[in-house]
Amino acid sequence: MTFQRARSEEQREIRRRAILDTAAAMLDEMPVAEVSLNELSRRVGLAKSNVLRYFESREAVLLELLDVFLGRWLAELADELASGVEADAAPEVRARQVAEVLSRSLADRVVLCDLFGAQGGVLEHNVSVEVVKRHKRSSLTRLADMAGLMSRHLPELGADAQLFCLMSLVSAGALSAYAPPPASLAAAYEDEPALGALNLELRDALRISFTMTLLGALPRA
Repeated sequence: MTFQRARSEEQREIRRRAILDTAAAMLDEMPVAEVSLNELSRRVGLAKSNVLRYFESREAVLLELLDVFLGRWLAELADELASGVEADAAPEVRARQVAEVLSRSLADRVVLCDLFGAQGGVLEHNVSVEVVKRHKRSSLTRLADMAGLMSRHLPELGADAQLFCLMSLVSAGALSAYAPPPASLAAAYEDEPALGALNLELRDALRISFTMTLLGALPRA
């Protein structure tokens, strides 16, 4: 892909979208840690200096993608919860169903979890105050949307809905770093099956974490 100089706002927006789309395609091939500005520039057909006219750093590109992916996921999650949670079930049953839907949905979105895992330690570094503020404002909106979904299906959470949502996304990022295990660790599990007690699939780990948190947050009769 090659571009002529962008002269209108529409052309600049097309170029921004091309950069984001190219970065998204790279994330389908490699983890966040391996996405470089040099390779992104090469694939999009721009000099690195030109990419930096639209995004101030690699991290700024990935932060914007995180917001895009999060918005898409929440739109899909609404339908997944609607079909996976029984409205008339007891609170404990609905809590387990919510945990099941959330864990399955997030485990199917490895790139989103990888971005969450990199957010605090990597992506929010090497960006300006304005970029961070814009990202955090958008994150608060997304968090409110997710809390609304939780409250719809599990109103018993009350004011804890938003805190649960925040912690669930942090957990998804942290736990995704352990799945799948690297080749050396997989070999260790195979050589010593007892070590396998430390090995959980991402979906199972998320389900256990979400279930325990939700059941603990429910009000006691």
